[in-house]
Amino acid sequence: MNGRTRRRSLLSIADLSADELVELVRRSSWHARADRSAAGTPLAGSVVGTYFRTTSTRTRTSFTVAAQRLGAGVVAYGPHDLQENTGETVSDTARVLSGMLDALVARTAADPAELRALADQERMAVVNAMSADEHPTQAIADLSVLSTLRGRLDGLRVCYLGEGNSTAAALALALARIPDATLHLRTPEGYGLPAYIRRMAMQTAALHGAVVDEQHDPHRIPEAVDVVYTARWQTTGSVKPDPSWRTSFTPFRVTTELMDRLPNAHFMHDLPAHRGVEVDAEVLDGPRSIAFTQARHKLYSAMAVLEWVVRGAW
Repeated sequence: MNGRTRRRSLLSIADLSADELVELVRRSSWHARADRSAAGTPLAGSVVGTYFRTTSTRTRTSFTVAAQRLGAGVVAYGPHDLQENTGETVSDTARVLSGMLDALVARTAADPAELRALADQERMAVVNAMSADEHPTQAIADLSVLSTLRGRLDGLRVCYLGEGNSTAAALALALARIPDATLHLRTPEGYGLPAYIRRMAMQTAALHGAVVDEQHDPHRIPEAVDVVYTARWQTTGSVKPDPSWRTSFTPFRVTTELMDRLPNAHFMHDLPAHRGVEVDAEVLDGPRSIAFTQARHKLYSAMAVLEWVVRGAW
């Protein structure tokens, strides 16, 4: 266990110090620039489990490939594979898996308390691959691509339009740790960040000279931003109680007209995207879109995260 009494887990960006977040982003950016073989196989002899209860293209593939590239074995579990389905407790499941796995990458899309229960043991690291309230590894990938593109993160200005979902929550908690960064969130009324996430992000931002600002007016877009970011409106595994919710969301669509008003801004999307819904096809597929580069950085951030939770260093 490399001298540690307890493996580190990554359940929330809030669990990371600003320095830890920056180091994970730097390592991810290093993987993006380095030769494929440069990292070697530091996880040789380790075994990583992937447990996905809901659909996943980028996150599941990135952690599987990351583990393999780093030399680890991989055991994959689908939504019906574990005995939790027959009534075994989460704590018993964790005790069993922790005797065999070095890390478990889990997408429960449910109460994050389940992830913390899985992590409540000393032998196995647990990585949140998206829960109902946060998608921390997405934020690390997002900052990785921006760090690689800009050469730095300080002073980054991002405007996010759409639902205050798990991606937006992780982005808020992450940018709150970056000096002089600004995150403008424009979310539909009733679909903003969870109150405790917003409060935590704003408190953290005040400590680092950053700004996290959430408003519900889609027409109040700042004139100068480095990035316009959106996510699909129907989050994986969620159902909106209001049948007319799309009416509230339509003004928050990222259009060619909006991007024309912000000629220096890149466009980001966590994918999957619905062209013509939350974003115009011309924007997603246009020259200023870095959405698919952003997706590729999911692999690099997964490599950085696995090194950090399994080995504790690089």
